[in-house]
Amino acid sequence: MKHKIVSIGEVLMRFTTQDNNRFLQSSQYKTCFGGAEANVSLSLTNFGIEAIHITALPNNDIGKSCLNYLKSFGLDCSNVYFAEGRMGLYFLENGAMQRSSKIIYDRFDSVFSNYDFSNVDYDSIFDGVTWLHYTGITPAISQLAADFSIEMVNQAHQRGITISGDINYRRNLWQYGKSPLEIMPRLIQKTNLLVGGNEDFKNSLNILETDFETACKTIFEKYPTVKKIANTNREVQSSTQNVLSGLLFDGQNLHQSKSYEMNAIVDRIGGGDAFMAGLIYGLMHKNDADAVEFGVAASVLKHSVLGDANWCSVEEVEQLVRDENIGKLLR
Repeated sequence: MKHKIVSIGEVLMRFTTQDNNRFLQSSQYKTCFGGAEANVSLSLTNFGIEAIHITALPNNDIGKSCLNYLKSFGLDCSNVYFAEGRMGLYFLENGAMQRSSKIIYDRFDSVFSNYDFSNVDYDSIFDGVTWLHYTGITPAISQLAADFSIEMVNQAHQRGITISGDINYRRNLWQYGKSPLEIMPRLIQKTNLLVGGNEDFKNSLNILETDFETACKTIFEKYPTVKKIANTNREVQSSTQNVLSGLLFDGQNLHQSKSYEMNAIVDRIGGGDAFMAGLIYGLMHKNDADAVEFGVAASVLKHSVLGDANWCSVEEVEQLVRDENIGKLLR
């Protein structure tokens, strides 16, 4: 079966301090573009999946530069819209050793947050699409973004399209008068694959169980459209040394991936999006156990790649799953 995915979400411009400098000592920053949902679709294009991303960008050279970045992956950008206004930004200070990394967001009143997407042609967008992906970030940005997320999920559900949601809870984003409990259940009730942890379940669904499997069973009971729930487990030993593994639960079987010790992390940002993309690809082509293994391996490789997106291929991920060509010089 040929798969085609559509994602929705804001793309931000990222400013990273150089050479592990702190914000207080930095005079120069490296820039790139990224956004949780776009990162998923960009990664999937590297896996050979046709992908569409829907977003809104400022009608200036920065917005056009971002569009060129998205297109460089082969992403379908026919539903990227332009309007007057500003681009959302975020600033990253990479930690080292025991010093934590820091992020500062500057995304208020961005073009995306103010765009109403009333010109969207849903029949055209969903033509040939087999999968829709959203996150809990977009509906947290503004009422317009929440409304569009809900409408996209409704439209996909009506067409029988598989829907995934990474319901990552961002406390500082919910500032427009609505709480996640007023919005997120409306998305989750039509979602098939969830990625989230106990904190996300608590804030988005008011599910208070502290055991992951128990919380998942409660979600399955309350939201029967949800068929699978996944998450990653991260053990942080330092800013550049983490241990990563993954879980996928289908209501009966809990699939656990092997653990990877990452000793010299290059860039942690986008690691969760890489897992999401790997998991989606895995579920499109593999059984559940192999899918979560593929997702975690994809995330591990992302930690070696600068920028938000995962520039790794299916072959590279599968080699890591098989413990082949680890750290070798390939000629």
